[in-house]
Amino acid sequence: MDISCVFGNRLQPIILTHPPFNFIPHVSSTTSTAVPSESHFQHTNVSTKHTQTSPLSFKTRQTDAILDIQHSSDLGSALTRSGGILRVEDLNTVLRHFGKSQKLKELSQLFAWMQRTRKISIASYSSYIKLMGKSLSPVEALKIYDSIKDESTRNHVSVCNSVLSCLVRSGKYDSSVKLFHQMKRNGLNPDIVTYSTLLVGCSKIRNGYSKALDLVQELKYNGLIMDSVTYGILLNICASNNRCEEAEKYFKNMNDEGHTPNVFHYGSLINAYSAKGNYKKADELIVNMKDAGLVPNKVILTSLLKVYVKGGLFDKARELLNDLEALGYAQNEIPYCILMDGLAKAGHIQEAKSVFDEMNEKHVKSDGYSKGHQPEEELCSSLIFHLGRTGAHSQAFSIYNILRYGKRTMCKTHHEKILHILMDGKLLKDAYVVVKDNARSIPRPTIKKFAASFIKFGNINLINDVMKVIHSSGYKIDQGLFEMAISRYIDQPEKKDLLLQLLQWMPGQGYVVDSSTRNLLLKNSKLFGAQQIAETLSKQHIFSKAPRSGEMKDK
Repeated sequence: MDISCVFGNRLQPIILTHPPFNFIPHVSSTTSTAVPSESHFQHTNVSTKHTQTSPLSFKTRQTDAILDIQHSSDLGSALTRSGGILRVEDLNTVLRHFGKSQKLKELSQLFAWMQRTRKISIASYSSYIKLMGKSLSPVEALKIYDSIKDESTRNHVSVCNSVLSCLVRSGKYDSSVKLFHQMKRNGLNPDIVTYSTLLVGCSKIRNGYSKALDLVQELKYNGLIMDSVTYGILLNICASNNRCEEAEKYFKNMNDEGHTPNVFHYGSLINAYSAKGNYKKADELIVNMKDAGLVPNKVILTSLLKVYVKGGLFDKARELLNDLEALGYAQNEIPYCILMDGLAKAGHIQEAKSVFDEMNEKHVKSDGYSKGHQPEEELCSSLIFHLGRTGAHSQAFSIYNILRYGKRTMCKTHHEKILHILMDGKLLKDAYVVVKDNARSIPRPTIKKFAASFIKFGNINLINDVMKVIHSSGYKIDQGLFEMAISRYIDQPEKKDLLLQLLQWMPGQGYVVDSSTRNLLLKNSKLFGAQQIAETLSKQHIFSKAPRSGEMKDK
């Protein structure tokens, strides 16, 4: 039975039992919510007139305050109105609610208020950095971490793990390792989550396997035991670094230690087999997986497709691609590109082209690899070369665009390569797009070849635009190109306005027509208006005779 001790004037305890629940006086919503002080209870006797705040009504007000803050359209006012009644644990609950609801603006505003009012805890820092996810930059995460004055909070493993995770997720692996060592010097006792977080970073860097081994050695030295998550990350690192034998070893160790492999573990090991096309072991692993009651998912079947392609089993890969289509797992270009790449590298160009045509006919998404994966540049480069060589110019341009719109920076040589392919295929409008966006990355001889090809055979309405793009790239347009453009306009007198626009544009960029082109214009001036042509050429002549600023200074 619950009891309360109430002291009288003589400091003798008077033991009272709580009255039954139905005798607790009703407390209105306007009753003060402040916790009563000890002196409030120091009376000579207990009167029924004494006002108390019941635990039930206080809990109700806490709940109302949480809902007020969560759903208010004006968070600042809600915090002023209801924030005072809430404990830090309650505010952390609201933090997590905002994070799960992706209300990042409110999440940030609430966290700042908690810092300002000092209603904040270790869980607050850890949750905020974790919930902000990708929207929180490494600089912001470090700024928050540096703002923590309490040493025990700064060194708490959950806070440190959240900061390190933010750095790793942003690709700042070296910075994360440097901070990790600093944290240990300051008193951090890393746990298995800490090491798993850093191991994830190893899977995203070159030569990550050796760095992962150092971390594994350190965690074992510290007496930590690897779990299924850590093993899964290690398997992924092995697959990314073509360490098939090491992946098999970790998979066996995981089983020996009593960890049951899941779909992710099987998928990573199959991906490791794809490096050497070890399809026999991959097939055997699929059987073991099914015997364990697991169903191969999209990732595993796509990895198995890579194994078959690498092993040269194109018929089997074709059958598996059909299965992926039937299961709805081939709605983007990943499996198609894997098969096309293998076929092209094996010299089966027509088969590769057939797969590409099929992908287009089925309107498969071709916007680059999705779930963080992107097409390998070597894959795209190989396809572009082989498709261009066989006359599949438009298909080569589609592969170029897959690479072009990926998130990685592509090699500049691809722009020149696709430009030659498009010019060979007379796809000059597409070639113009390539030049317009990448002119400064394309060698000048290739730019000149494109300009001559476009002015001679391209859309006449775009000739002036092409001239301007070439000039802005730093290329000096020669008189041969101007004569070629003007000859095309003369052949189509209805393009009079375009001719005049070109002639008027030239002096401002330092160009004038030479004598042969001038005579050609005067000879055909009646087609365009003799007076206008004469006036325009006269202005060009005056411009050509005017001294340049450099010449004036010399004189």
